Amino acid sequence: MPPGRVLVTGHHGYIGSILVRRLREKSYEVVGLDSDFYLQNRFVGTVVEVPELRKDLRDITGADLRGFDAVLHLAALSNDPLGNLNPQLTYEINYKATVQLARLARQAGVRRFLFSSSCSMYGRAGAEMLDETAAFNPVTPYAESKVLAEKALSDLADKNFSPVFLRNTTAYGVSALMRFDIVLNNLVAWAYSTGRVLIQSDGTPWRPLIHIEDICGAFIAALEAPRDAVHNQAFNVGLTQENYQVRELASIVQETVPGCVIEYSPNGGPDPRSYRVNFSKITRMLPAFRPKWNVRLGAQEIYAACQKAKLTVQDFEGPRFKRVLQIQTLLANGELDSWLRWTSARPQAVQMPTVV
Repeated sequence: MPPGRVLVTGHHGYIGSILVRRLREKSYEVVGLDSDFYLQNRFVGTVVEVPELRKDLRDITGADLRGFDAVLHLAALSNDPLGNLNPQLTYEINYKATVQLARLARQAGVRRFLFSSSCSMYGRAGAEMLDETAAFNPVTPYAESKVLAEKALSDLADKNFSPVFLRNTTAYGVSALMRFDIVLNNLVAWAYSTGRVLIQSDGTPWRPLIHIEDICGAFIAALEAPRDAVHNQAFNVGLTQENYQVRELASIVQETVPGCVIEYSPNGGPDPRSYRVNFSKITRMLPAFRPKWNVRLGAQEIYAACQKAKLTVQDFEGPRFKRVLQIQTLLANGELDSWLRWTSARPQAVQMPTVV
């Protein structure tokens, strides 16, 4: 589809803030929607601000969605620890609110609905290489919510409404709204700030990884592809050669950050979330998807950003850059109620100075 008017949910998130910039660069008219739990937790760089719907995803109405050509839906409780905090709330937001958003979008005449799904749905799969036809084996509420949402969204597909399921792998890379609770970012942060590459498991689990810029490239490729190429289809988002065991990632980080050593957590053990993924379909069906990053380049980028920010252990181990800790802090302070609704004024966007 040519540049038009699009809604990006989760636009003040780790990936969403990058996606907004990329869409604006391609002349899309972008509107955002976000609960703004992480808005004040800036890292390096700037956030491109766009017009936004300042309301909770669960409160969206059909009138809010009129006039959009597409919805790019990234908003969710975004990882396993956060999903485990309240599984019922994960179900409420990641599944029920997602389906309601899609129903309203279809009624409002939105033609394409890009859903940020996850390869974590494959769950406990070991070393077998999985494509989009593989059975789901979710092991967490977060992964289960993605399975439920995909099935319900698929049932909404018709000649005028095209849901597309972008099953992202484990993300990495630098964002102004940074996360250090994902594996590569976390390993580099440990290495930079402590001189240790700390592995929380036994190092054997498999993880496919992809840079956040390349995730955004996949969204744009799916947004602009012919309808027949993407209608009601799932795409694993990544590169087949970018499947790694955690211990391999640790070795790459050790080669990137001078003088660091690899250590295994004494409480670490086998992680049931282990899977390898085949990405040939997205390469074949979406030729505009051209990933530019690999883990080694990503580790170098993250290390350079940590140096610029002078990152400390207190920074990356605290709530600023870890989603579940930030939510727990807002709950403890009474700023959010038990259903993650603001009890006080929502934070306003405040542009932090760029670290150079």
